[in-house]
Amino acid sequence: MHKNFLDFEQPIVELQAKIKELRLLENQNTDININVEINRLEKKSIQLTKSIFEKLTPMQTVMIARHPLRPHTMNYINNIFTDFDELNGDRHFSQGFTILGGLANFQQIPVMVLGHEKGYKTKEKVLRNFGMPLPEDYRKALRLMQLAEKFNLPIITFVDTPGAFPGIYAEERNQSEAIARNLYEMANLSVPIITIVIGEGGSGGALAIAVADRIALLRYSIYATISPEGCASILWKDSNCATQAAEAMGLTATKLKELNLIDNIIAEPLGGAHRDIATTMNNVADFIKSELHILLNLTKEELLQQREQKLLNLKPSMNI
Repeated sequence: MHKNFLDFEQPIVELQAKIKELRLLENQNTDININVEINRLEKKSIQLTKSIFEKLTPMQTVMIARHPLRPHTMNYINNIFTDFDELNGDRHFSQGFTILGGLANFQQIPVMVLGHEKGYKTKEKVLRNFGMPLPEDYRKALRLMQLAEKFNLPIITFVDTPGAFPGIYAEERNQSEAIARNLYEMANLSVPIITIVIGEGGSGGALAIAVADRIALLRYSIYATISPEGCASILWKDSNCATQAAEAMGLTATKLKELNLIDNIIAEPLGGAHRDIATTMNNVADFIKSELHILLNLTKEELLQQREQKLLNLKPSMNI
């Protein structure tokens, strides 16, 4: 299995391998012209990819959201923002490496940007705690958001976490209070807040930086109160029932939009964000630009009233 492709993408891998072989053959023998066949297979590959991605199951969407090459928060910061100045520390315990944040410019607009960072290589993954925040990460995020409030800066957050770290030392440092404090404080900030789920949006670990005026999911991202594996372990006492759990949870972007739990779905390139990072970045930047333009034209009173109404309109539904 090619590391860049998931198991359900195997037919695409086989077609891509054939195209690669034909190109090598053409390069080795200039007397052979097989462009027609290459073009035919490339069109077939695009059609096959469209066919597969139009019929994704919820669990397949989960797999794409977790794809090892999917862009992370740092990718978005480097590609969409300029003059990023990272800020660290909760001023109580730690620098807070799992939530990355700082001051930046978005198309000449000063903003505070922050988000979960999973890391790519092993060393970085360990440093970032595999994208699972600790209490100090949330306290750091709150400090940065309060700084944004002080200087009247819009806040942009990127969500990509399986959930808050479940270890005992997180509980010893009062994980639940840190998350709850962020929810309370974010609801009362008088600056625009835009949240984009770029991969996994897991439980309170995600929600602690996602109480926003606008919430969007990338097309193949997920947002749920628990992972499918965790849900399966609780309901079926077997994590192998994750596929069944994913079907029941309504964690995909389209389902969440139907339930009015998110505001927008941001389109991804065919095959997922990792297939065409430049297009993904442009799509996300366009979303931020359009929503920021609307929110910045509101008075503080209007902004808070709309956010309050948005939160009050969130109603639980058993029809998932």
